[in-house]
Amino acid sequence: METGPTGADRIAFLGFGEAAQAFLKGWRTRPAFGARVVAYDVKTDSPDARVRDAKRADYAAARVEGGTSAPAALAGATLVFSVVTADQAEAAALAALPGLARDAFFFDCNSCAPQTKARSASQVEAAGGRYVDVAVMSPVHPRLHLTPLLISGPHAAAAAAALRALDMAPRVHEGPVGSSSAVKMIRSVMIKGLEALACECALAGRAAGVDAVVLASLDESFPGFDWKKRVAYMMERVMTHGVRRAAEMREAALTVDELGLDGAMSRGAVAWQQRIGALRLRAADGDSSDYRDLADRILSALGSHGETK
Repeated sequence: METGPTGADRIAFLGFGEAAQAFLKGWRTRPAFGARVVAYDVKTDSPDARVRDAKRADYAAARVEGGTSAPAALAGATLVFSVVTADQAEAAALAALPGLARDAFFFDCNSCAPQTKARSASQVEAAGGRYVDVAVMSPVHPRLHLTPLLISGPHAAAAAAALRALDMAPRVHEGPVGSSSAVKMIRSVMIKGLEALACECALAGRAAGVDAVVLASLDESFPGFDWKKRVAYMMERVMTHGVRRAAEMREAALTVDELGLDGAMSRGAVAWQQRIGALRLRAADGDSSDYRDLADRILSALGSHGETK
């Protein structure tokens, strides 16, 4: 097999969801990319056959080898990308360490509090790996492997070179492990918090029959924001990724708490992200560009769950 970028002939993914698949799709647009890619996703161990089969189908569609376990997936890999959910990041790293090659880069791309990243880093470094704190600074679509990454920690400079060899877009943030994640978490207080506020505002407005007036008023207060379009986009994001975003916002709340403040606003965002995401509604089943359609479907689903009057 042709040797991949930076001399790596094997790249491993812990977790094989949207981010992993987007990075890989981007890498494969480059003719020089020839690395062997192995993935392990905990869904392949699910007791639900449909969940197992769906994830294995993802492997097949992406032409990656599925590891039988996390350590097996990491064996021999010089570049490891951890892209699981925030609440599983530390456990996933710990479970995979027996397979980690000495001096392998461990790119922790998960949206976790600095304290969580620091604990994972100590375990990875003790196992002989090189831990890199990675903050993914925008959605992975449409940029794929060119999604902006903010990286920090003692290996950041060398890690940036390895990522650039994959044609990725890292930027070094000077500071220890956790520095990049602090930027991401504190930014998420606003970004994911605004999503939750938009959902609460639109759902309440729709239930009261005053949504059009409310959004028109917001357009007057914030000219050019286009609240109808923005609210539809934010609601779709919460419907599609709410459970994952809720896990991230728990970490954001922890970040704020550890700074001696109260992450109450972030915890409030957790509730809406979790509640709507757990409905498992597919935005694409209706008009995802129309906040009214999205809001009506959410309200209907909440009502069927006994959460509305």
